[in-house]
Amino acid sequence: MAASNHYVYIVECRDGTFYTGYTTDIERRVEEHNSGTGAKYTRGRYPVKLKYQESFTSRSKAQKREYQIKQLPRRKKEELID
Repeated sequence: MAASNHYVYIVECRDGTFYTGYTTDIERRVEEHNSGTGAKYTRGRYPVKLKYQESFTSRSKAQKREYQIKQLPRRKKEELID
């Protein structure tokens, strides 16, 4: 059985804010955000644009990284994206 990929991603919302999340399918997740069925935060702030992603082999590693990124100030998130 192939190892499934786990992703942490940052999208930029229509209002210029960033949303960081975790998923196993980035394309599907961005579509969900853009259809208004994604995270509560992105509802009303779509369309969103995928700005950054990282891939992990385990859910726990991805979710730890998601937490780390969410703690970063905006400036550090911008550096990560660049």
